[in-house]
Amino acid sequence: MPPLGYSRRLSAPLIAVVSIALLITVPFHQALAAGADRMAECAAIENDSARLKCYDTLSGRAPGKSSVSPDTPAAKAPPVTGSANAEKIEDGSPPAEQSVLAKHWDLDERSRARRFVIRPYRSNYVLPLAYNNSPNMDASLDLDPEARSQNAEAKFQISFKVKLWEDILGNDMDLWFAYTQLAFWQIYNKQFSSPFRETNYEPELLLNFRTDYDLLGLKGRMINVGLNHQSNGRSQPLSRSWNRVVATFGFERDRFNLLARTWYRIPENEKDDDNPDIDKFMGYGELWGFYYWKKHRFAMMVRNNLRPSDNRGALQLEWSIPLIERVNGYLQYFNGYGESLIDYDKSVNRFSIGFMLVDW
Repeated sequence: MPPLGYSRRLSAPLIAVVSIALLITVPFHQALAAGADRMAECAAIENDSARLKCYDTLSGRAPGKSSVSPDTPAAKAPPVTGSANAEKIEDGSPPAEQSVLAKHWDLDERSRARRFVIRPYRSNYVLPLAYNNSPNMDASLDLDPEARSQNAEAKFQISFKVKLWEDILGNDMDLWFAYTQLAFWQIYNKQFSSPFRETNYEPELLLNFRTDYDLLGLKGRMINVGLNHQSNGRSQPLSRSWNRVVATFGFERDRFNLLARTWYRIPENEKDDDNPDIDKFMGYGELWGFYYWKKHRFAMMVRNNLRPSDNRGALQLEWSIPLIERVNGYLQYFNGYGESLIDYDKSVNRFSIGFMLVDW
C-alpha cells in the first residue's frame, strides 16, 4: 500500500490538469450550444434567400459565391420530365418530385423499379357506407329468389400490378400483369345474412409503351395496350362476363393527368354470351381526369355509348382528402350504367364515403 503522502503528491498535478480541461471544454461546449441555437434560428426563417444568407453568415462564407462554375455540368440541375417542373406552381407550393404517371408506370430512368414487385394499379379503397337510392331489385342476392338488396352497403376495391418484362427487346416498352377486384357487400342486410351482393374479377395483361410527345398542350407519356377479362364468377342466370382489347393513352400537364381509355369487345358465341347488349350501356371507352393539389386528389370519369338515340353513360366524381400517412378520406359519387357487371344495364345513383390508400 503506498504511503499517505503518495496520494497527496499526485493530487496537486491532477487538480491542475482537471482545471485546465474544464477551462478548455466549458467554453467549447458553450460555443457549440450557441452555434446550435443560431442554426435553429436560421432553420426557422421561411424565406429561402434569407435562410441561405443566414447559413452563409454563420459559416463565414461570402454569400453568392460558389466553388463550382455555373457552366460545369455539376452546377446544372438535370431536366425533369412530366409535371415535376423546376418552377413553383402558382399557389406557391413546391411541385411534386416526379409525375404521377412516371411513378406509376416507371416512365423515367430515375423512377425505374424492380420486376416482380407488387404495386398499386387502380385505386385501393374501402367505403363502409355506400348508399344507392336506386338498387337493382331484378337481381337476387343468392339462390333465394326472395332475397333483395338494401340501399346501404359497403363497397371496396383491391387493385395491383406487377412488371413481368422490362425494356422488351431493348425497346421503350414493358410488360405488366394487373388485377382488380371490386366488391359490393350487403353488410347491413342482417335479414339475409349480410351476403356479398356482387364481386367483379378483372385480370389484365398490359404492354406499356413509354412515349414523349405533345398534343394540344398536354404531354403524351404512355400508350397502354392489353387484354382484359372481367367477370362476376356467378352461375346462370346471374353470370356476367366479357373479354376486351383495351388501349389507354396517358397525358399530363403540371398537376393534371388525363387517361383516355378505349376498348374493343372480343365476340363470343351467342349461346355463351351472358350479356350480349353490354356495349349499348358501357359504350366503347371512357375518360379519366385527375388533379393533384396539396395531397388532395380530385378525379372525374365520363363514359358514354355515343348513340344519338337510346343514349347511355356514366359519371363518377372523387375527392381524396389527406388524413394520415398513406391513408386518405375518400368521397365517391357514381351515376349511370356499368358500376358493376350485374348492374351494367341498370342505372345506379350512389354516394359513398370511406378511406383510400394513397399511392401518389
